[in-house]
Parts: sequence; C-alpha cells; structure tokens
Amino acid sequence: MRRLRLCAVLAAGLLSGPALAEDEGAAFDIGADAFRAGRAVALERPGTDDLFMAGETVSVTEGISGSAHLAGREVTVDAAVGGDLYAAGERITLRGAVSGDATLFGRALRVAGVGGDLRAAGSELEIDGPVSGYAMLAGEEVRFDAQVSGDVSLAAEQVDWGEAARIGGQLTVYEKTPGTLEVPEGVAPESRIARREVEDWEGPRPPSWHRAVVGFLLGVVGIAALGALIAALVPERLAEMRRQILDRPFHTLWLGFVTQSAVIGAGVLFALTLIGLLLTPAMALLAVAGGFAGYVVAAYAFGVGLFLAFGRDEPRSIGERSAAAGLGALVAGVIGLIPFLGWLFVLALVLTGVGAITLRVIRPAFFVGDE
Repeated sequence: MRRLRLCAVLAAGLLSGPALAEDEGAAFDIGADAFRAGRAVALERPGTDDLFMAGETVSVTEGISGSAHLAGREVTVDAAVGGDLYAAGERITLRGAVSGDATLFGRALRVAGVGGDLRAAGSELEIDGPVSGYAMLAGEEVRFDAQVSGDVSLAAEQVDWGEAARIGGQLTVYEKTPGTLEVPEGVAPESRIARREVEDWEGPRPPSWHRAVVGFLLGVVGIAALGALIAALVPERLAEMRRQILDRPFHTLWLGFVTQSAVIGAGVLFALTLIGLLLTPAMALLAVAGGFAGYVVAAYAFGVGLFLAFGRDEPRSIGERSAAAGLGALVAGVIGLIPFLGWLFVLALVLTGVGAITLRVIRPAFFVGDE
C-alpha cells in the first residue's frame, strides 16, 4: 500500500504542480507585439500588431493589425486579424475575418471569412465564410457553405455542399475512387472539375485514427528503446535521476520549470540584440531537446514507480528497464489523451524530467548507488 500511495502522490504531484503555475500565466509585450501563455489566455489589449499565444484555451477578442500564431486545445478568434493566421488545436473557431492567409490544423475547424488563401486540415471542417484566394482542404467530414474565388483542392470522405457554396476557379477532388463525389452544377461545372487519386494528395492531411494509433504505438516503442539505451549506457546516472523524481517529485518539477523558463527566456533576451539574435534558434533547439530528454527520463521513472507500486522489484536487466520505460510511456500517453488534465500531466512529466537532469548536472554526486 505504501508503494501504491507513492505512485499516486507522484501522479498527483505532476498534475497539480503545473496547474498552479499555469493559473498565473505569462505575458510579454515588445513594441506592438504580444506574447501570451498559460492555461486560459485571452487577448483583450487593443493596438496589437503580431500575436503569439499558447494555452489550454486561447481566445482573441480584440483585433490585431499583424499576424496571429495560436496553439491550444480550444482556439477561438472573435476579432479581425489584419495579417496571416496560423493556428493548431483540438477545436478551432474563427468568427473574425482574416485579411491575409489562414493555415489551420486540428480536429474540428470552423472558418469564417478569409481575405487570402486558406489551408486547413481537420477531421470535421466547416467553411461558412468567403475565401478570396485559393483553398486547400483536407478532412473526413467537410461542410462547404461559402464562396471561394480561386482554385480549390479538396480531399474528403464526405462533403456537404451548402446553398452558398461556389467555386470560382478549378476544383481538384482527391478520392479513393475518382468520380464518386457528387458536385452540384451550381458549385462548379464539370468542365472545371479535375479528379485525382487520394494517394496523389500532397497537402496537409487531416487527423486519422489509424495514423494516430500507429503514431502512438511507435512513440511508446521509441521511448522504451531510448530508455533502455540510456539505462545500458549510464545505468547509475539514470538510477539517480529516477530516484530523485520518485522521492521528490515537487522539487524536480519546480526545478524543471525554472530551467525551461530560463532557457526560453534567454532565447527571448538574445533576440533583443543583433548579435544575440543568432543564438535564439540554438536556445529554441536546446529547449526542445531538453524537453524531449526530460520526457524520456520521467517516463522511465514513472514506469519504475508503477512497477514498485504493484510489488515488483526495481528493474535491473536491460529487458526490465525497457519494460519500465515502455510501461511509463504507455500509461503517460493514455493519460495524455484526457482533455485538459492529460495535457498538464504530460507537461509536468517533461518539466520533472528536465528538473532531474538539471540536478544531475549541477550535483553529480547527489546520489550513490546503482539499479
């Protein structure tokens, strides 16, 4: 029972720790550009040029004159965007007009007016506002109820043509069996319709259960393989980091948060100078590489914690360590599918692993022992 409680405390700590930090959020403005991050973030400041936002829920309620770069589980744009829009999320809703191009990727997408080109891929895709340029659309279920002035490239399993659907240019349809999709004459005459095999599609692809499952399993196998490789090359160091995570999850979580914040913040500060601007990509790469390494270490520790919780001994062989890493990656991946809490859990795993790596670097003799 003590080991079960240990594993439960670890999971609870990983979930609750970042939740407190994310409630505060982060905001940074430079010139007329705005940067926002947090659990629930919104732009309400007028006079913004370019906008960068990321969070669980992201909303834009005040118009901007430049481009918008948005990422979150639920992204909502209720105001005008004067430049281009780039958005990724589980659900994206555009009610405000976009003067430039719009590039969207997610599960459920709803798009109003776009003054430039539209590139969108989603499982459920709804176009109910005019598009002045071309449109490249990929989805499982597409609701098309708007006018597109330019060409349209469309790859979809099912299309619902609305009364307002009109295509001014060439319509290229990508199908499993060319000729099966019915296109009303009022949308585009047959003379302006080209039909292709779906395998020829070169645009963005919508989310697919098959690709998602295969990608998920490949990710689990990859994490297990990396965990086993690290355990084989540096077993003592991995054991130290694993024990630190299981014994002091809150401490390593906080240290990981500070470390990643310092790296990302340094990249932003470097960008403020002409010479240091050259180092910004390196800092971004360091943050990504560190986060990935942290996830591998934390997933392994989580897997070992589950082993201990169910009465198993500490893994000692390469096979047992691979199994622990795979179990941690599998359970963490499944938890990551839970809306909101899953995203926080994965984020906490990453930060906890980064914290353990940081401790190992700055205190190499903190632990003594081997698995």
